[in-house]
Amino acid sequence: MPSSHDALKLERPAGLDARRQPCTSRTDVFHLPALGSCVGEARGRLRALLAERGVHGEVGDDAGLVLSELFTNAVRYSDSERISCALRVIGDAIRIEVADQGRGLTEPQPRRAEVDEEGGRGLLLVNALATAWGVQSCPDGGGRLVWAVLRDAGASAQPLSPKA
Repeated sequence: MPSSHDALKLERPAGLDARRQPCTSRTDVFHLPALGSCVGEARGRLRALLAERGVHGEVGDDAGLVLSELFTNAVRYSDSERISCALRVIGDAIRIEVADQGRGLTEPQPRRAEVDEEGGRGLLLVNALATAWGVQSCPDGGGRLVWAVLRDAGASAQPLSPKA
């Protein structure tokens, strides 16, 4: 079984422009330029996947915020040229993976921001919203992968799945 980072490379056939492919499965893997302006596009891909799977409400909103924070951190702190994302709906869980090219000087970790600081709270939000999250080196040594898992608290009786 391929590692998470390898899966980011293998999910889409070579030569396809992921920015133009519709989200048609329970998993969406794509690569975007490492630009702040691409955060909205990543969120749009997530919304499409969640809508396809019938996931709505608070967990979807939370997943959008988590993806925005992870993608923005990769853009801001990694000095990458491109960001890879893997979005998966598995049962009642949403797994978000954001891989950069690992050019940042430090590993992502939550910190306490001062009251007057505009930033510095993103990973605290991720920690509050996600069931679990973490950071790992990509197996090929060429980057870092930050992942988060969110669960739909209202779906304890049923897994997250398309509405009949």
